[in-house]
Amino acid sequence: MRITQSMLSNNMLRNLSSSYNKMGKLQEQLTSGKKVNRPSDDPVVVMKGMGYRMQVDKVATFQKNLGEVNNWLDSTDDALDGVGQVLHRAKELVTNAANTGTMTPEDREKIKIELEQLQKQIQDLANTKVGDKYIFSGTKTDTPVYGENGFPTDQATLDAFGKPVQIEVFDGVSLNVNTNAVGMFQDIDKLFEEMKAIGDDGAGFSDALSKIDTQMDAVLTARADVGARSNRAELMHNRLEMQEGAAKKQQSENEDIDYEKVITEMLTQESIHRAALSVGARIIQPSLVDFLR
Repeated sequence: MRITQSMLSNNMLRNLSSSYNKMGKLQEQLTSGKKVNRPSDDPVVVMKGMGYRMQVDKVATFQKNLGEVNNWLDSTDDALDGVGQVLHRAKELVTNAANTGTMTPEDREKIKIELEQLQKQIQDLANTKVGDKYIFSGTKTDTPVYGENGFPTDQATLDAFGKPVQIEVFDGVSLNVNTNAVGMFQDIDKLFEEMKAIGDDGAGFSDALSKIDTQMDAVLTARADVGARSNRAELMHNRLEMQEGAAKKQQSENEDIDYEKVITEMLTQESIHRAALSVGARIIQPSLVDFLR
């Protein structure tokens, strides 16, 4: 078969075009830092990358949910701490009121006035909110525990107050973020009503002391439960960080380029391209135009 000048020229141009494409692809990789910049580059890598990216996004969603869990638990612990402080102050007042030797009826009336304010503080703490949700209202988060007419009496609302609020923090793992403390708040409110109704002789204040201690123990038990769930949330946070690191590592190994390797390939391809240009200039025969210069 006769090799014509046209065949040599077309073959050289085709090879040069292929060389340009290779250098262009390597340049895109260096610019983006990714092995593939379009699905046609490597469909397998693209499909794996989508899976790894979905895993990273899922972990990010769980981390946001875990932040909401910590917000609920921290707010609950702060509210219960406030309840404990109120009961501690109430115990001091009741201890003084129970002293029949030095307290006058007028003094006890002043103590009852402060006890009424402490009772209102307890009611405010029972209506603690995270955002627009009441944290002690169970699944009925739009309804305050203590409303304008006091504590609710209908059974449906009370049942909703006792139901858990759960937030998903991992595949198939949900944490209970609320505390069923409605009964405790009702008992404390009832105790304050009893203390305000004690006569001027102060005979009932001594009995109230043991009841206050009982409610303080209930508050400590509730806080211990919140603390245990906070510890588990911390463990889940560590687990999610490990999952995130593993997913991002897999994603990086699948998609990111090895800069040293790609730069070396780029330099090699440039050398090959220059050699091709040099050889091509020797292969193509001079034309008549070259002789007429």
